Amino acid sequence: MQAKVKPKKMKTSTGDKVFTGVNTLILLLLCAVTLYPIWYVLCASLTSNSYLVSHPGLMLWPHEVTTGAYKLAFSHPLLASGYKNILIVLAVSLPLNILLTLFAGYFMASKKVMFKPVLQGLIMFTMFFSGGMIPAYLNIRSLGLYNSLWALILPGALSVYNSIICKTAIEAVPDSLKESAYIDGANDVIILFRIVVPLIKATLAVLLLYYGVGHWNAWFNASIYLKDNEKLPIQNIMRAILIANSNVLNSAAAENDQVNQFAEAIKYATIILTTVPVLCIYPFVQKYFVKGVMIGAVKG
Repeated sequence: MQAKVKPKKMKTSTGDKVFTGVNTLILLLLCAVTLYPIWYVLCASLTSNSYLVSHPGLMLWPHEVTTGAYKLAFSHPLLASGYKNILIVLAVSLPLNILLTLFAGYFMASKKVMFKPVLQGLIMFTMFFSGGMIPAYLNIRSLGLYNSLWALILPGALSVYNSIICKTAIEAVPDSLKESAYIDGANDVIILFRIVVPLIKATLAVLLLYYGVGHWNAWFNASIYLKDNEKLPIQNIMRAILIANSNVLNSAAAENDQVNQFAEAIKYATIILTTVPVLCIYPFVQKYFVKGVMIGAVKG
């Protein structure tokens, strides 16, 4: 029997140790700078209003712990409708976004398409130029989408930037797979959904995250195209609560005197209620994120 030879450990030089230590320290500081704002908002949402007013500045843990701000936020008449509206928008928009992005990416990745340079140039043109806010508003009104959730879904149904990422991922699929499918009698729809889609799942997961976060954080279009408060998504409700002279906040204060007791804490509680759902999604797509972005970035 041959004796097992133990592998020799590489000696780490003093310079490598210093470099590793400095990198570790910098990364820890970056983590602290990134995580502290979230931690501060969480602590402030559980802290009494009197302490927040009298002790502005650094906060490492909740003081005079109370959940009154959360109870008041949940009792807000528009909070439930805001969550419902944004969930409706996500449920309808995300499948439409991914479907249109797939079609656009597959078209731009196809090599033999009539008038492809002209059509691709028109698609790219929309990425840099738009008609402006007033023409877009008049267009929404003329289409009968004003004061409807469709005004938040259809205008942004396709992102050219995301289509380019999808195009680059599709171009990474070997042409031999598509050619063999053509020989077997498959058409482009079958090739797209049975061959291409399973091979670019990581990219689609990243695009789904991009579209989802974009819809969740969007508030400007809703403030323009929706006039009924019951149709506003959650970000507009949060914005209304954060602005002291908002009509929503003023009407709530008139109906409930407890608003004055949690005037500061309710702002932070609302931020937590609107941010945590998105933070909970990230761990599930973390493994796809780096891979999906790199697939869409290797080839130009």
